[in-house]
Amino acid sequence: MLRWTLSFIVIAVIAGVLGFGGIAGAAAGIAKICFYIFLVLFILSLLFKGTAKVQ
Repeated sequence: MLRWTLSFIVIAVIAGVLGFGGIAGAAAGIAKICFYIFLVLFILSLLFKGTAKVQ
């Protein structure tokens, strides 16, 4: 998930430099959404890893 975020950030920067504002804004928005999903999944994995039974 973090790779997707970094990919969209790179696309947004390149599109912004080349003058494609709409594409840059869309890519930045998608990167932001991917990053928040990554954070939620990461926190959930930490919580459930800590509460899992070890046999």
